[in-house]
Amino acid sequence: MTIQYEPMSPGAWKDPYPIYQELREKAPLHRGPESGIYCLSRHEDVAFALRNAQIFSSRGMQEVLFDRGGMRPGLRDLPALARFFIRARVNPLRRNAQGGGLIGTDPPEHDALRSVVNRGFTPRRVAAWEPRMREIAAAHVGALEADEAFDVVRDLAIPLPVTVIAEMLGVQGERMRDFKRWSDAIVSAATGTKRDAGLAGMLDPMGEMRQYMASIIPERRRNPKDDLISVLVDPRHEDTLDEDQVFGFIVLLLVAGNETTTNLIGNATVTLLDHPAELEHVQADPALVPQMVEEVLRYDTPVHLLFRSTTQEVELSGGKLPAGAQVAVILASANRDPRVFDDPDRFDVTRTSNTHIAFGFGVHFCLGASLARLEAKVAMEALVPHLPKRRRSSEELDYIDSFLVRGPRSLELIVSA
Repeated sequence: MTIQYEPMSPGAWKDPYPIYQELREKAPLHRGPESGIYCLSRHEDVAFALRNAQIFSSRGMQEVLFDRGGMRPGLRDLPALARFFIRARVNPLRRNAQGGGLIGTDPPEHDALRSVVNRGFTPRRVAAWEPRMREIAAAHVGALEADEAFDVVRDLAIPLPVTVIAEMLGVQGERMRDFKRWSDAIVSAATGTKRDAGLAGMLDPMGEMRQYMASIIPERRRNPKDDLISVLVDPRHEDTLDEDQVFGFIVLLLVAGNETTTNLIGNATVTLLDHPAELEHVQADPALVPQMVEEVLRYDTPVHLLFRSTTQEVELSGGKLPAGAQVAVILASANRDPRVFDDPDRFDVTRTSNTHIAFGFGVHFCLGASLARLEAKVAMEALVPHLPKRRRSSEELDYIDSFLVRGPRSLELIVSA
């Protein structure tokens, strides 16, 4: 029987793990029957692809997310394109030399770009945010202490990373809602069921964001402050980013830094509530929280897949990939591979051998991994003491409309009877 799996189809989004198991065992080098995209599902192959950027080019992210289907500009998109160019003050005839930005370029261009943005994510800079994170988390769990209705996503998992990212960038506090709205719209338009609806869903929020940032970036270049944008454009540094590069990085930060952390916190809460014995372990020993976060990253990975394109023919465990192939590298499947993890479908907060690849691997290892881990740790330390007295208001979960990222859209908790 042929496996009818398509990496961008919503058919398996609610519970993709059974189909991932089938892919690993029966079709480790599966080709989507409609898209033609090859799918890697075993840990060995996924790690090999991520480790070998010279064979598996990150141009695949640009090719699959933006150059296929509804993401190709057409006549229906002319009004949205015009609005974007006007708002963003972008010359449509000028080509961005950086192309896919940090996530869509390969070495050496990627390395040069990453060396600049790394300055904003040093261990010292990330650690310095912990006291502020704890303030934000404490303020948002107040409703739980008062035994009021509480939506984990709306009341904690969204505001914590959005506030931190906005403050890191040095933007105005009143624009935080806009940042979340822009982020949601971009994720939905690029990776959701409305991909074929045209470019307006993506270009309109990107145009608004670019219009806002266009006034901040030149000011930070003239008068640098102690914020992330200044770190990227301060002329006192030998290497800086231009406006296009800064904007591209901010879009990436919103999607990769904001959505990923929100989903990590949401997935952690769902998983703990579904495994009361493991919740009891963590409540009894709060020192297990960091280990629990790592297990959630493995067990219900926030970013399910990445895309690559092959630069040459390559042999993998499941067969041979031709040059020029578009490839879905399924992180979430690799993290449940029994060849690497004992009893992989079991959630175990005491698991010690946990070589998950939820943050990728190799040169594209997630720049904000340490920030996401710290935010999740702080959020769950604030939340776990309240969970034993709470239950979900509904057994049904509404997941984000995306093939790329996975997490609950909402998660209301009520006092257990």
